Amino acid sequence: MDYFLAFQTNFSSKILINNRFSGLFCKKTNFPSNRFQKKKVFKNITKLRLNQNNQDNSDKFYVNFKEYKNAENQNRRIPIVTIVGRGNVGKSTLVNRISGTFENGSIVHDMIGITRDKNYRNGFWCEHQFLVTDTGGFVFEENQLANFDSDIKEQALIAIEEANVIIFLVDGRCELEKNDLELANYLKFQKKPVILAVNKCENLKNFEVESSKFWSLGIGEPIPISAIHGTNTDTLLDKTIEKLPKINFPFDENSIKIAIVGKPNVGKSSILNFLTNRKRAIVSDFPGTTRDSCDSFVSGGSNSNIYNLIDTAGIRKKKMIEYGPEFFMINRTFKSIQKCDCVLFVIDASTGITEQDQKLAERINDEGKACVIIFNKWDKIPSEEKLNFQNFRIIIRRMLLPIQWADVLFTSAKTGNSCNKIFDYVDSAVTQYNRHVPTSVYNEIVQDSINWRSPPVMKAGKQGKIYYCTQITNRPPGIAIFVNDANLFSDTYKKYIESQFRTALGFKGTSLKILWTTRR
Repeated sequence: MDYFLAFQTNFSSKILINNRFSGLFCKKTNFPSNRFQKKKVFKNITKLRLNQNNQDNSDKFYVNFKEYKNAENQNRRIPIVTIVGRGNVGKSTLVNRISGTFENGSIVHDMIGITRDKNYRNGFWCEHQFLVTDTGGFVFEENQLANFDSDIKEQALIAIEEANVIIFLVDGRCELEKNDLELANYLKFQKKPVILAVNKCENLKNFEVESSKFWSLGIGEPIPISAIHGTNTDTLLDKTIEKLPKINFPFDENSIKIAIVGKPNVGKSSILNFLTNRKRAIVSDFPGTTRDSCDSFVSGGSNSNIYNLIDTAGIRKKKMIEYGPEFFMINRTFKSIQKCDCVLFVIDASTGITEQDQKLAERINDEGKACVIIFNKWDKIPSEEKLNFQNFRIIIRRMLLPIQWADVLFTSAKTGNSCNKIFDYVDSAVTQYNRHVPTSVYNEIVQDSINWRSPPVMKAGKQGKIYYCTQITNRPPGIAIFVNDANLFSDTYKKYIESQFRTALGFKGTSLKILWTTRR
């Protein structure tokens, strides 16, 4: 068992210790003011803890006070590389090239303005780990600010502010535009290293002839690359990591992944902004504002867990989707559901549950994920029409039968009503999602279920017989039931057995995978 000891090196406030032995330490210890007494306190703590470990050889304990004293000077934050430039110069392609995520990475299309929110991807090069940030295209001229350009610019400026290294990307096939010059002048005043990369340079010999115009930007030596073919990107990364601080603590990916899904314009991005307590995603009344899946890491809830919030594009009916950017947007959403632990299924309370919501519920159940139903925009419902919350939950579960096991939370992202309860609901669902129950408990439940209602007899006089069952997987719980012939059990009886498992064991908030296996 691992133990964690954290304290301030000036011995001024508290000692926080996580261990399973009650009475050994207090959670809070006020240290005496005398310097010699302080040393005595730490000496006694070390002595007591080592004596305890001698009694339990399975536990390992080691404290190096100099190591903890110097820990504050080490870099605990993973470095960030931000890629900026005007629209359609290949920023998303370069992000996919660096992170190696062409299949599941940023959406790439010839249309300008595909990327709106800033997206983070993991990058690794020569023992350096970092985050690479994809941003939308910069537009500086006020007469060009239309639709979401001002919001995209705001998101890009935030990405520049939090970056350790900035890669300024320009198009090598065309002349420099005014937005390139304006952005170059802006980056000159940043107190961060800026690297100029010239994309779409498949022929490096031709670049040498035309390189003078890129030198005129005053950023430094231009590096010709081809993001789509990978030409010279190794040189770009070598120069990038020279300016990056090397991380001393590996990036912790042991987080709870939460996909926020639903139809367009139901308030998914608003919920994300509330949970992260900042403008992480662009919000508007226009459906389809979010295009790509955006990851955000945040700590919260009663247990202070680390959550990876994934904002996704709204899913419309299949017949309304044409092959193009929206097709890839929906594909990214489905992949986000596949890789997440829990789904926040957001429904617009003002429009109610639609056929598309019911299809999404089937998709969530088929993927075998934990789920919390968020009935958003509750503030738009008139007070006289609001029924008892319990009655509303019963109605919602009857209309969403595939995920009737999910918890329902009534929220308003605009006012923040009940949004602070989301993480606690997620923790409860994920706990059941990771749950493992002993085989003996399952068999007792099955035996009681058979005694109460025996398997039906088929027309040929054959009757199904259940031998035993056991849990074979987690995430979600997978139960294998071994029978004489799986075809002898009707769907009604299979649902009856599942309901008995849920009644006896709970499993509230997570799907179950039950496999009826014929034993040969």
